[in-house]
Amino acid sequence: MDASNSRVQSVGQTEINWDKLDKTKFYVVGAGLFTGVTVALYPVSVIKTRLQVATKETAERNAFSVIRGILKTDGIPGLYRGFGTVITGAIPARIIFLTTLETTKIAAFKMVEQFNLAEPTQAAIANGLAGMAASLSSQAVFVPIDVISQKLMVQGYSGHAKYSGGLDVVHKVLKSDGVRGLYRGFGLSVVTYSPSSAVWWASYGSSQRVIWKFLGHGNGLQEAPPSQPTIVAVQAAGGIIAGATASCITTPLDTIKTRLQVMGHDQKRSSAMQVVKQLVKEDGWKGLYRGLGPRFFSMSAWGTSMILTYEYLKRLCAKDV
Repeated sequence: MDASNSRVQSVGQTEINWDKLDKTKFYVVGAGLFTGVTVALYPVSVIKTRLQVATKETAERNAFSVIRGILKTDGIPGLYRGFGTVITGAIPARIIFLTTLETTKIAAFKMVEQFNLAEPTQAAIANGLAGMAASLSSQAVFVPIDVISQKLMVQGYSGHAKYSGGLDVVHKVLKSDGVRGLYRGFGLSVVTYSPSSAVWWASYGSSQRVIWKFLGHGNGLQEAPPSQPTIVAVQAAGGIIAGATASCITTPLDTIKTRLQVMGHDQKRSSAMQVVKQLVKEDGWKGLYRGLGPRFFSMSAWGTSMILTYEYLKRLCAKDV
């Protein structure tokens, strides 16, 4: 094993390299596991999206009032509007994302280790580059799914149009705007999700190593490998830190992007700058942070659940050597 691979697998052998995975099992089992995580946390995305597109006249101004409104009008199914579309598109998007993430991470570690930086810094740079590359590569699939699902999430809410399903959204968007309508907000999605992904993975990679050093692993103070519960706890802590960091940095861009994407066919087309002016006019600069609470919870919960599922999946799919 070369130096870069050993670096990626450092910290008590808690990380499993891409070349050590059974890829078929990884993709098949992963589809099932991540679908389960999506089922559990999808309602948070619906609430966050509704808060971001609410107008000044909308009565539902916080997460709890949004939940009450959804349950009153649509019941539990209302919390899962657009879910079918998301699941359909999430599988290919996630395959592209994870494949790019893992392969890029190895190359990035090889590139940065020559600079002899501290291990947390190397991990932050390598994971950040991998996260950004993975996000960029999956945007072609993710953005149309995002546009369709978010229109379904807010249909009938605060003056937004109603649809009979995902295909109806596609038909109406293509009719009014052509294919480019499905990629509305693509530039902002790239600007939002790529840095967000980079920040998330950089924070996760570096925070793990800082925590391990704090616990005495990786610095010669302890020779025994960490227990499985300790590994899971450190990974969960890293996920929470990463989600909190990324949400605070990227919420304004996410709010602007969401408003652009859910704009109705009969509404006057607005630019990103016009959306910013409208948000500031309605709520001041804090308007750019609409939905920060749900987004903070969403990114932390999604991130922690996703990373624990992902790390478990890698252990489950590791080849027997």
